[in-house]
Amino acid sequence: MAMDPDNKLTDPARMFAAMKLPSMPDFETLLGAYRRNLEVFSAANRVALEGAQAVAKRNMEIMQQTMSELSENMRAIAATESPQGKAARHADLLKSAYERAVANTKELSDLIQRANTEALGLLNSRVMEAMDEMKALMEKSASEAPR
Repeated sequence: MAMDPDNKLTDPARMFAAMKLPSMPDFETLLGAYRRNLEVFSAANRVALEGAQAVAKRNMEIMQQTMSELSENMRAIAATESPQGKAARHADLLKSAYERAVANTKELSDLIQRANTEALGLLNSRVMEAMDEMKALMEKSASEAPR
C-alpha cells in the first residue's frame, strides 16, 4: 500500500503544522516561577522546623521543671507531720500542678500555631503569586498566538 503524499495523516510534519497550538510560555519565566516556588517551600520548611525545635526545647524545659517541682513537693509532703496536713498539702499541690499543666499545654499549642500560621502564610502568598503569574502567561500566550 503506497503512501499518499497529499494525506496529512501520513506526513507528521504536515499534520502538526495544521494544528493550531497556543504558543509556549517563555521558558525563563517558567524556570523563574519554579525557582520562586522552591524558595518559598524551603522557607516554609525552615519555619516549620524552627517551630518544631522551639516546641521540643520548651517541652524539655517543662519536663525538667516538672521533675524538679515533683521532687520538692514529695519532700514537702513527707515533712508534714499530720495525715490531715499531708492530705491538704497534696490537694494544693495537685491543683497547682493541674493549673501549670493547662498553662504549659496552651503555651505549646500557641508555639505550634504560630509556626504553622507563618509557614502557611508563606505558602499561601506564593500560591496567589503563582496564580497571577500563570494568568499573565496565558494572557500573553493568547495575545501572541497566531490567529
